[in-house]
Amino acid sequence: MKDLLDLNSLKAQIIFAQQSQEEETFHQNDLVRLFPYGLSVTTDASRPFLLLKDEAHQYTLPVAVSPIDAGVALSQSNKMALESSPHKFTALLLQSLQIEIKQAVFVEIKGSHQYVRLYISGHSSLNSMKLRADEAMSLCLYLDVPLFATKNFIGRSKVMSTEVESGAQKLQNFGFFDKGSGYLN
Repeated sequence: MKDLLDLNSLKAQIIFAQQSQEEETFHQNDLVRLFPYGLSVTTDASRPFLLLKDEAHQYTLPVAVSPIDAGVALSQSNKMALESSPHKFTALLLQSLQIEIKQAVFVEIKGSHQYVRLYISGHSSLNSMKLRADEAMSLCLYLDVPLFATKNFIGRSKVMSTEVESGAQKLQNFGFFDKGSGYLN
């Protein structure tokens, strides 16, 4: 596990194109509690990264999110603006049904997507569900759901984010992101 966090040993051990591992198994005491820290927009503006850090700022988990989810997360974190979120209805619905998301744990990487397992209480037949992290992050932040990952997952996610960034740079070099290629010129 420690060798995954050592950047010098990553070159030989992990190749992004390989199939990902199955969903991680873990014990609660293996998990690192993470908090929202910031947003990183790289050369690929269509794939910003939400940065999560542990309390001691020893571990950083980059989470690829959609531009919409990034915008929602940013607007929700603005304490100076009037509170507004597209998740208000979802929060009220969950509350009225007495369903609570207890915690979110990052559990799997498939290609360039991370998956998070949401642990739920109050539902008659469901105690957890797995979603793509980019589809769940702003909701989790809005509901103040505790976020967790293993150190192994954090290390693998850093490799994934590096691969996503370098892939975007290659596309930019081929001219795919030149002026005039999108709706906004």
